[in-house]
Amino acid sequence: MNRHIKFILLTILFPLYPAAMAQSDQSYATYITEEQWQMVNELGGVDRQIVSRDIGKLNLSVGIIHRNAVERASGRATENPARPCGTTDNSRNSNARGIMHVNQTETYYIASGSGTLVTGGEIYNGNASAAEGVVTTVLNGPSCSGLIVGDWIAKHVKEGDIVIIPAGTPHGWLEVPVHVDYLSVRPDPDRVLADDYINPALGSDFQIRTED
Repeated sequence: MNRHIKFILLTILFPLYPAAMAQSDQSYATYITEEQWQMVNELGGVDRQIVSRDIGKLNLSVGIIHRNAVERASGRATENPARPCGTTDNSRNSNARGIMHVNQTETYYIASGSGTLVTGGEIYNGNASAAEGVVTTVLNGPSCSGLIVGDWIAKHVKEGDIVIIPAGTPHGWLEVPVHVDYLSVRPDPDRVLADDYINPALGSDFQIRTED
């Protein structure tokens, strides 16, 4: 199946909400073109939220993440975390640094590139996301980042693959040969994130409701 068709199906299955609409009405779809999410992906940084909306029983967000090359076995544990979280048992070290989101499941769609993704286990000697930081307030809600240890698995993923990562599951990259870009669909059942976020790069036109 063509990757463009897959992305269209993804947006149909996970409809978003235009910020200009009243929150009480969830009957309208939001369309994100490939050009729009690629534009957000060209911004600086690693993880960028594209848009968030209220879909009735929960909030839903879509983000785009870009990672440059990651060399295998490059992960290190945090020595003195400012906000300690995770386990103090460092058995079965994955050598991959990752993150665990307390409330938020993520579904990855690998848009380009490839790499070895580590999932599962626990975060060793982790550092919790700051209460007012972007990770907590815009991207994923309360999270814990650090070295992944314990009962983890490593899996090679490539363009076109889809990965579902439940809330509470550590995940991180063990190796990325060149780069990897992936869309992340983020259901937010506890509504810890704003339901009306639109990435500023999309501009005010994105908020306009149109009827054909």
